[in-house]
Amino acid sequence: MFVPNMLPDHDLPLDASDVDILGDAGTDAVERWMSFRADNHETPLHALPALAAELGLASVHVKDEGSRLGLGSFKALGGAYAVTRLVLEEASRRLGRQVDVGDLAAPEVRAVAATMTLACATDGNHGRSVAQGAQVAGAKAAIFVHSGVSDERVAAIGRFGAEMIRVEGNYDDSVARASKVAAERGWIIVSDTSWPGYERIPRLVMQGYTALVRETLRRLPEPPTHVFLQSGVGGFAASVAGHMALVLGDRCPTVVVVDPARAACLVESARAGRPVKVDQSEATVMAMLECYEPSLVAWRILSRVADAFMTVDEDDALAAMNRLARPVGGDPAIVAGESGGAGFAGVVVALRDEQARASIRLGASSRVLVINTEGATDPELYRRLVGMDVAEVLGSNATPRAA
Repeated sequence: MFVPNMLPDHDLPLDASDVDILGDAGTDAVERWMSFRADNHETPLHALPALAAELGLASVHVKDEGSRLGLGSFKALGGAYAVTRLVLEEASRRLGRQVDVGDLAAPEVRAVAATMTLACATDGNHGRSVAQGAQVAGAKAAIFVHSGVSDERVAAIGRFGAEMIRVEGNYDDSVARASKVAAERGWIIVSDTSWPGYERIPRLVMQGYTALVRETLRRLPEPPTHVFLQSGVGGFAASVAGHMALVLGDRCPTVVVVDPARAACLVESARAGRPVKVDQSEATVMAMLECYEPSLVAWRILSRVADAFMTVDEDDALAAMNRLARPVGGDPAIVAGESGGAGFAGVVVALRDEQARASIRLGASSRVLVINTEGATDPELYRRLVGMDVAEVLGSNATPRAA
């Protein structure tokens, strides 16, 4: 399904509150936080000229978030950043002075952090980031996971010392349970989705993601003409597209938002002209994107800066993982998780659809950017789906080609 953005908000300026978090000043704050992380390093941007030639495009670049802050996902930038901001704000309030990220290790700040519990619901990656951020700051974390989250992903979160709480049902059920328990126990919810009356913390999470966009634009030889962004509740797509709209202006690329067909809450919202909740269907292999209702903040932004919304099927996602793992013509191999390659799957599906291709002018002069949002966050599942483990895939990269 392909839905051009025909909404009345399309191309309207962003709200001032969204400019504050997604503009350059917001990204400056994120980069300052990152500079104090011992595990910080810039993730690679790969050029894939052989793939571009095969697809009939001018260029294809993949920003690979599979090694971000040791967590294997772009989510490492969001939850952990929000946790740090919340700890510093609480310390500033209690200590009666401004506390900066450089003070995070101070005993008096650690003492404040130790009294705080940060909670969230997660499919895996966001919870890891919140748990890691809490550990780094000296706070506690309580992470709610639904029945579809694999034991390996639960264990990966638990390694950061978080309290793990299983919830029957799907992601939305875990969100509801986390909110209820947090209210009862005085915990702070650090969610990557927003709802009426709850926007500020999800906006901090989204602000964290802007750092990967700045890194990308610094490395690209020229801005992309098209960017395909996978979507769960929409926060990642809104952050990337919103930041690009603000810093690139008239040079902003055509933005296509990509949903799993089995959890297409952004596509259905675009069709309805308002945020809608879709019914749960059969689970999607793109587990990190299995969300049934958009974030209100994300929808407000995407209704203005997204140019089209589309879906990809299960087979499309699996084909994208395998194609990126098996490059040709000297292109580097890329380990893309089940959700990580969904943006690239969108490129391939759009190229097959003559109407979609014409609608967004995707063709021989197009410079396409996609973001691999996760590596093999469940290595055993990755091996089953791709037929190779991570070491085998990366072993083919004798001389990786970077942008």
